[in-house]
Amino acid sequence: MSAAGSPAVGAAVDLASLLAARARSSPERPAITFEGETRTFGQTQDRVERLAAVLHNGGVAAGDRVAYLGLNHPAILEALFATASLGAILVPLNFRLTGSELAYAINHSAVHTLIADTDHTRLIDGQRGVVSVERYLMGAGGEPPPGWEDVERLSASSVPRAHRTDILPDDPAVIMYTSGTTGRPKGTTLTHANLWWNNIAVVLALDVTYDDVSLVCAPLFHIGALNVTTIATWIKGGRLVVHRTFNPQAVLDSLVTERASTMFGVPVMCQAIASLADFATADLSALRLIVTGGAPVPVGVIRTFQDRGVELAQGYGLTEASPIASFLTAEHALKKIGSAGRPTLFCDVRIVDSARGVVDEPGVQGEIQVRGPNVTPGYWNNAEATAATFDGEWLKTGDGGYRDEDGFLFVADRIKDMIISGGENIYPAEIEGLLFDHPLVAEVAKNGASASAPSSPSPATSPPPSTNSVNSLEDVWHDTNFRVSLKLWIRYLEMPPGRCSKLSFAPDLISPQNGLEQHSVRSPQRD
Repeated sequence: MSAAGSPAVGAAVDLASLLAARARSSPERPAITFEGETRTFGQTQDRVERLAAVLHNGGVAAGDRVAYLGLNHPAILEALFATASLGAILVPLNFRLTGSELAYAINHSAVHTLIADTDHTRLIDGQRGVVSVERYLMGAGGEPPPGWEDVERLSASSVPRAHRTDILPDDPAVIMYTSGTTGRPKGTTLTHANLWWNNIAVVLALDVTYDDVSLVCAPLFHIGALNVTTIATWIKGGRLVVHRTFNPQAVLDSLVTERASTMFGVPVMCQAIASLADFATADLSALRLIVTGGAPVPVGVIRTFQDRGVELAQGYGLTEASPIASFLTAEHALKKIGSAGRPTLFCDVRIVDSARGVVDEPGVQGEIQVRGPNVTPGYWNNAEATAATFDGEWLKTGDGGYRDEDGFLFVADRIKDMIISGGENIYPAEIEGLLFDHPLVAEVAKNGASASAPSSPSPATSPPPSTNSVNSLEDVWHDTNFRVSLKLWIRYLEMPPGRCSKLSFAPDLISPQNGLEQHSVRSPQRD
């Protein structure tokens, strides 16, 4: 009770209330730009309420699942907030999956209503015989094919549904299917509180401002694109610039013309932008921060952006953490280059060794485990996977890493990718990073190979086809001064988009249970 004796009123911790409050506070501010058209927060909230009416009139109720399949578009964000206002759950589907893989996710989550864009209705039509969906809606514009209702027409004729269903913080908001390396994908359940706390942590860690313009070009079915800078920017009243797909040149051009100040991108996206011919001269004066994650970031990529006055700040996270667990803030970017920073304000991180338990000493590698209000309660309809993923309240990430003497987290690689040589734990990502930093190397990627490969160095099957010859990759490797002595056998292969050479570890240095890792290395293009 308050001092006056009236009941205390708590703040709503749910997605729909966040957007509604922003639209009420600043309806005239620009909220989102897509392919030349900009809508305000007031217009966006009106579209969300009309879509909520369409879904509600079609039978969607609290707890029901609504799926969205399509390329990036304002429609997926409208679906997220409209679904949330009904107490229903959005299932963003990966448009890169096959029809049968999509059918599994749709059936496993028991989707009531499915929204798809024009490019993906045919893919769903091929699965109609095996999925149980009550209603099919086509969004994102275009003429709907037979069997699909037009969301735009239905929304235009609907009365906005301003009423929001009462939602508890621990109610599910989204189910995100993560592609596993073995078995079926798991549906990560993220609650309204999970998303809310993650966004508050992001706003504080990234110093998101009222005037930020955030470019969204990673796929929005991915938690990094959906819930790192996107919703946080809207919370503060900033504008989103959404790209349908990732095209490096289009993104660089948009960073310039839209005066974007922030962006989320995985390392390979950042590398593709930095490789463009006009990257060195583009006007990036408005761009203050690119948040990157999803894989360890080569130091060379970070330095490339720092040379242009842009912080390429690495965060660590995963879908199950909504996603941010740690973040390297700007004041430490140079001193701790390559680190994923310290835990965010509301998240705890620890390192656990399988034999020794919790590790307190700096520099000792183990599994990264996280806990906090941003961490998933578990996997949808999968109690076994949930139990296997948690150690009490701690989420076992499956990622290897360590903390330095100042408590900064460094991410090594997936533990199951670890190679054991001479008693040393070696992560392929460490080797990728060292090779990438060499000036003769433009791209690096690991792939698996049979452990029956030759144990002695192999001569090149053909030399790199270049008049300006690339030095031998043995010399490149020796130049890295890697902490463990490893022999390499090498063969050169041509692979698009340019010259490519492949490095492989000698199998006698690798434990049989881990097999063999190969690293594809492309040399820079030369005139």
